[in-house]
Amino acid sequence: MIGAIINAACIALGGAAALVAKRPIPPRHQNALRTMAGAAIVWFGLKLTWNSVNGSFGQCVKQLGIALLAMALGQFVGKLLRLQKLSNRIGQYATRLLQSPPKNPPFSVGFVLGTALFCAGPLAILGSVQEGLDDLSPTLLVKAVIDGLTAMSFAFTFGWSVIVSAIPVLAFEGVIIRATAIMAANVHSPLPLLDSIAATDGLLIFSVALIVLEVRKIAVADYLPSLALAPLLTCFFK
Repeated sequence: MIGAIINAACIALGGAAALVAKRPIPPRHQNALRTMAGAAIVWFGLKLTWNSVNGSFGQCVKQLGIALLAMALGQFVGKLLRLQKLSNRIGQYATRLLQSPPKNPPFSVGFVLGTALFCAGPLAILGSVQEGLDDLSPTLLVKAVIDGLTAMSFAFTFGWSVIVSAIPVLAFEGVIIRATAIMAANVHSPLPLLDSIAATDGLLIFSVALIVLEVRKIAVADYLPSLALAPLLTCFFK
């Protein structure tokens, strides 16, 4: 859970830095950091997919085909569950609060808002799944940087309650990491099943990078069910 711990620590440090400095990071520096974070997400996402595809050329094509099919079916399921719409509502709520913040916001507002935003983003789930399959998720480290910048911005408006939101973020990501690790340790014939999850996870992480870099808007939350569908399709086409 090193990645999750670092993520929570960056949220706390970002919020604390805002309260101490009382001056936000200049927008050009924030944009530069987000661009570097987006480039890193591209690299780690494609690398994860590349490392998860192995065997002959035909087998590699089959594995990629299964990952893409899982994403297509996952998007259909995600739309039925309205996952992206739920994520969008949280983002719109945060935008309204930041544009018209209350004069003396209660503790619960900053705490709930920070927890929702830091947990609802696709990277929280995708990075945690990656860490559960491996020892450390570079994706969670990049998310930690993004969340630290966000916490710094929120802390100017909502105070120290944003810092406390690091606790449920750590718990949320920790549960996903442990559940994935337990599944990976006990699943029957693990290698092809886990590779299918990792390959799909890598493609979804790459999709998040397109959003961070403002290249293309993708409803990544709708694709999250594909992580569960990928191993099922692998068993079906075995």
